[in-house]
Amino acid sequence: MAATKELTVEEKLNQLYAIQLIDSQIDKISNLKGALPMEVSDLEDDITGLETRIAKLDEAIGDMNSLVSSHKGNIKDSESLIERYNKQLDEVKNNREYEALTKEIEMQNLEIQLSNKKIKEIDFKLEEKNEQREEAVARLDSKKADLEVKKVELEKIIVKTEKEESKLMKQSDKLKKNVDERILKSYHRIRSRYKNKLGVVTIEREACGGCFNKIPPQVRIEISARKNIIACEHCGRVLVDKELAESLDQ
Repeated sequence: MAATKELTVEEKLNQLYAIQLIDSQIDKISNLKGALPMEVSDLEDDITGLETRIAKLDEAIGDMNSLVSSHKGNIKDSESLIERYNKQLDEVKNNREYEALTKEIEMQNLEIQLSNKKIKEIDFKLEEKNEQREEAVARLDSKKADLEVKKVELEKIIVKTEKEESKLMKQSDKLKKNVDERILKSYHRIRSRYKNKLGVVTIEREACGGCFNKIPPQVRIEISARKNIIACEHCGRVLVDKELAESLDQ
């Protein structure tokens, strides 16, 4: 902390602008990756969701097939009973036994009709579920193919930029250790406001290099004096004079 307090305003401005230059290079690398990391993450989430959906569809299809098998078993049982009752009809001795067997045969025929009706209903639902599964599998295969392409693209960029990015981040972190925490927080807050992530800018043609609003002559003189940290009254970005910037750009 003592080292930070000993820094002059000019030294603070030098460090802030140096940090901005390095962070801008890191931003370029991030922009090179573009939306790929988010796209990869979204595709992975989509794949997990589709795999879960397919698993649930498989479970539902399995349950329906079990029901169909159960109903087919009931039909066979009823047919066996009807066959047995028909044989018994040949041996009846009175009308009472005949009527009882006839009612049983009717009952089993109704059971067969009911089971056949339920099988048709389940078959209709099975067709829907199988179509849904085929669609989900096709989407899953497509998402997996897309993911593979995106991963390869991202991996190429990471391999190409990893060392450079790591080096730049270390440089940025090293410089930030010597900057007052309050100033650093302000710098990050300003960066987060803007798409170009510029928190420290130079004066360009008598205007702010961030928002391009004109800076009054007296304010430009104060900026060049480097006695105070001065922010643009329009956008809040820290302003540095061209000479200071050029000394670091070289």
